[in-house]
Amino acid sequence: MLKGAIHVHSTFSDGEFTLRELRETFLADGNRFVCVTDHAQAFDRPKLEAYVRECASLSDDQFLFIPGLEFECYERMHILGYGVTSLIESQDPQEAIRHIERAGGISVIAHPKDSALAWIESFEVLPSGIEAWNSKYDGRYAPRPAVFQLLHRLQKRKPEMRAFYGQDLHWKKQFRGLLNALPSAGLAREDILAAFRSGSYRAQKGDLLLPSDGRLPETLLTKFERIHRRSDWMRSLMKRSKKVVDGIGVGVPSSLKSHLRRIF
Repeated sequence: MLKGAIHVHSTFSDGEFTLRELRETFLADGNRFVCVTDHAQAFDRPKLEAYVRECASLSDDQFLFIPGLEFECYERMHILGYGVTSLIESQDPQEAIRHIERAGGISVIAHPKDSALAWIESFEVLPSGIEAWNSKYDGRYAPRPAVFQLLHRLQKRKPEMRAFYGQDLHWKKQFRGLLNALPSAGLAREDILAAFRSGSYRAQKGDLLLPSDGRLPETLLTKFERIHRRSDWMRSLMKRSKKVVDGIGVGVPSSLKSHLRRIF
């Protein structure tokens, strides 16, 4: 069984880890692959070629990088292109989805905002999946049930849509415990992408296992709702406190920021 992380950023865009550091860190944690999705707007063609080249040079029979991109679209909607490293000019999210799928990648709407759920439901072109849990945006403790519910409605139109579980890793002290386990995939780009496309994976966070179709018991969704509300309230309180502290000209120590990133 292969275990790895998806939706990870490096110093090629706004992450704190170099690609080499990501390899060392995830290998030490027992992972075999990472799907990197650095921000598309950080690249021109030469830099993109260097990104792909370095991902390849740091991959071997022990560990694999799959380079991809994260496209920022209108209303700050983000579309992940797993396995896609070609740029587009359009900021239309549906055009980004088309571009990714035409290029043979996997298109996933990342950390959808609550205010965007109705807009997503109106799309004529649907992605391969929705990021049902983003442990940076949603927090490490629980996802938002509303995203799973959106996925279930969209699956009536596109049954093969998947729930994706990404870290959105940027910081060295950020939580890295939301992983993906692929029971039967080989350590090759095509095998891993095929497993994600076909739903032959499950998310793992400690003892918690979550399915690729996002079909969860109502009791678990209710539990997630309660936990997420409490966690979100705490994070909102910290953000408001930081704004007050910044307003009076007192900076938050970097050591405290790192500690809070580890918790939330």
